[in-house]
Amino acid sequence: ALLVVGVGGLTAPTPTRPAPRSTMRRHAMRPSPESFDPLGLADDATSTPTAPTVQQQHGADVPREAGLAALAAFLSVAAAPVAPAMAKGGEYGLFEGRTSSMLHPTLMMTCFVTSLFAGYTGYSWRRLREATGELQTAKKALKTVEDAYDAAVSASGDGDAPVDAAAKTEAASLVDDLSAEVARLREGNFRDVHYTLGTVLLAIGIPFAVEGPVNTYMRASKLFPGPHLYAGAACVALWGIAAACVPHMQKGKEWARVTHIALNAVNVALFAYYQVPTGLEITSKVIQNTKFP
Repeated sequence: ALLVVGVGGLTAPTPTRPAPRSTMRRHAMRPSPESFDPLGLADDATSTPTAPTVQQQHGADVPREAGLAALAAFLSVAAAPVAPAMAKGGEYGLFEGRTSSMLHPTLMMTCFVTSLFAGYTGYSWRRLREATGELQTAKKALKTVEDAYDAAVSASGDGDAPVDAAAKTEAASLVDDLSAEVARLREGNFRDVHYTLGTVLLAIGIPFAVEGPVNTYMRASKLFPGPHLYAGAACVALWGIAAACVPHMQKGKEWARVTHIALNAVNVALFAYYQVPTGLEITSKVIQNTKFP
């Protein structure tokens, strides 16, 4: 009796049918409101369900905020004004004015005049070496003529035999002329003066030959290729090569002396034919387009 009452007091549970497998798959693949699925891939019923990603675990705001931050950084860099590679329009101050712009033409004209004087002193120093050698030869010739004259006088006895003194007089005159020329050239100290002028050309000419194009670029933002620029570059190169010959010249190498003279002659020719006329034209434009200081 107790067993019947106990069983009778129980309520039998209502059996529940299991949900269809397709319905379970659809619910498993349907994205949650917080998931990130811009392409709607989770709605595809044929897709294989996967585990939640890190982005789904942390929410959709994480990738969205990261993308917006990257886009904002890119736009800020792209929209930022690009700093110019050089400045102009007075930003260089004194270095862009007429005073600085006139340094190049003034000193280059000084170098041209210095080159002419250096050529004169170089020729004078070379002439001193040549005259010194000629003087030594003339003195030897005079000694020979004098010995011959004395021998002729002694052979003539009482002087009845005519003695030609013209050769002796001519040789003596040549020695006197060469002696005077050598003395004059030595007084000029042309060797030291020529060396000093060459040093000045290298110390002033090369730096301010470079300063000219730099100043032009500072004022105009560009260079102007042409005869003046090309001839100026050639002059600087010739200065350097001519200076490189000096150590060999000091050792008495004649080929170095000839090369030195030839290079400097070409340099002066380029200066006179190209640099001076084109430089004066450029200088007039600089004066028109610049102001003091």
